[in-house]
Amino acid sequence: MATINFGGVLENVVKREEFSVKKAQDVLKNETVAVIGYGVQGPGQALNLRDNGISVIVGQRKGTNSWKKALADGWEEGRTLFELETACKKGTIIMNLLSDAGQIQAWDGMKKQLTKGKALYFSHGFGVTFHKKTGIVPPPDIDVVLVAPKGSGTSLRSLFLKGQGLNSSYAVFQDATGKAQQRVLALGIAIGSGYLFETTFQKEVYSDLTGERGVLMGAIAGIFEAQFKVLRQRGHSPSEAFNETVEEFTQSLMPLIADNGMDWMFANCSTTAQRGALDWKGKFRDATIPVLNNLYDSVVSGKEAEIVIEANSQANYRTKLEAELANMRNSELWQTGLEVRKLRPKK
Repeated sequence: MATINFGGVLENVVKREEFSVKKAQDVLKNETVAVIGYGVQGPGQALNLRDNGISVIVGQRKGTNSWKKALADGWEEGRTLFELETACKKGTIIMNLLSDAGQIQAWDGMKKQLTKGKALYFSHGFGVTFHKKTGIVPPPDIDVVLVAPKGSGTSLRSLFLKGQGLNSSYAVFQDATGKAQQRVLALGIAIGSGYLFETTFQKEVYSDLTGERGVLMGAIAGIFEAQFKVLRQRGHSPSEAFNETVEEFTQSLMPLIADNGMDWMFANCSTTAQRGALDWKGKFRDATIPVLNNLYDSVVSGKEAEIVIEANSQANYRTKLEAELANMRNSELWQTGLEVRKLRPKK
């Protein structure tokens, strides 16, 4: 474990230099890891584990598109690909990577297979943290751990194939065997994490739900729409409004921030942009802090969890979702984006 100074606060992190893939293999050598669910996180984590020499099987409902994808990825029915409960029975570590709604539906069947000494793994603290709403209460004689990659399963896999890694948080909720810490660190390294930082199930879900609704998705989408609308109302063309709102942000500025930090990006823009951005960032910060505090309170109260559970349990959820996404896709903003992307020079 290494101690890193994060902006003046010392934190312990686990890097691959200290906890190698070889060590992860040794810790997991007698384990069978059952990856349950082959949707968003399942493929990336399962394939990375397999490529790192870990004994892995996949559990998925037969006949679904995810089952077909698993077959296409080389998992073999009856050998490394099974129905959910069969995989749970065979596994010594159960990686529950179903959607939050899917975890609720599958819990009763999964719980029957969580016999003494096994480990139950999550990549999201939702089900356990909001157990009064989900009904997910693990048996007391198993380990319960979490590794949450800070990105999609697709990103986890693509970075792994490049020899890189995606940062992940980890947590131990329950240590029944005395091996939970070693198990979770081994799993975190074996799925392809760049480094691991410690959290709790509760903190993970609070920060995750806030981040998704805030800066990562909800806030940025809303700000894009607001600025595009203002520029259009003030007489700018769709192309100009999109380029000044989205294209320059995603194609030019965000890569600079990702690689070098916000101060470096500011230092490498025009002096006009620097001065204006520095003057206005405080106004945007002060305007959004109350909104983000309201959001965080909504997460902590369980209201956001209730909304998710109720919406995702409806039979017509996918139909409603597609209608919402179609409305976004067909807006002037994103129809303009479609054409702008076509104009990007190809390699």
